[in-house]
Amino acid sequence: MDIILASTSAYRRALLSRLDLPFQCMPPDVDEGALPGETPRALAARLALAKAAVIADAHPGALVIGSDQVAAIDDHVMGKPGTFERARAQLRRCSGRAVQFYTGVALLSRVRGVERCHVEPFTVRFRTLTDAQIANYLLREQPFDCAGSFKAEGLGIALFEQMQGNDPTSLEGLPLIALNALLAEAGVDVLGH
Repeated sequence: MDIILASTSAYRRALLSRLDLPFQCMPPDVDEGALPGETPRALAARLALAKAAVIADAHPGALVIGSDQVAAIDDHVMGKPGTFERARAQLRRCSGRAVQFYTGVALLSRVRGVERCHVEPFTVRFRTLTDAQIANYLLREQPFDCAGSFKAEGLGIALFEQMQGNDPTSLEGLPLIALNALLAEAGVDVLGH
């Protein structure tokens, strides 16, 4: 069975590669805006399902993985900054505070009738950061395409005081522990192929 990752994210591609399954990547065309009153957790679940559904509709025989990550402080969603200035503003806001990450992962197959979704929460407490530390970090790692303005798998780990969660890969963008469980429910034994 074909496995398709509904994403063009290099981070998610690298994470899924760890499971040593053959797969291909396809870009889902999904509006990532939040609905009025939508919680960060609900947004992550809806977008993960929507991304998988777009690709599953076009490839009904495939097993499609969709994922989305939402970062929030006090239920205020922080998107991908895109620029140095927005990233600096995000990290200033995160300094000395806890940031909640919700990473949704969905698994869909139209032919097999598979539709599963899981949202993995993860909390990061940031150190109190100076403006110079924030600027130096941003210039060195340039995480402008990352929710929360950091890369936990890189130098971004130096921004943190504490991390709490069950699956560190969820912080990188694809919760592999949850995905492995979803694949097993769908009949894919990652260790048995």
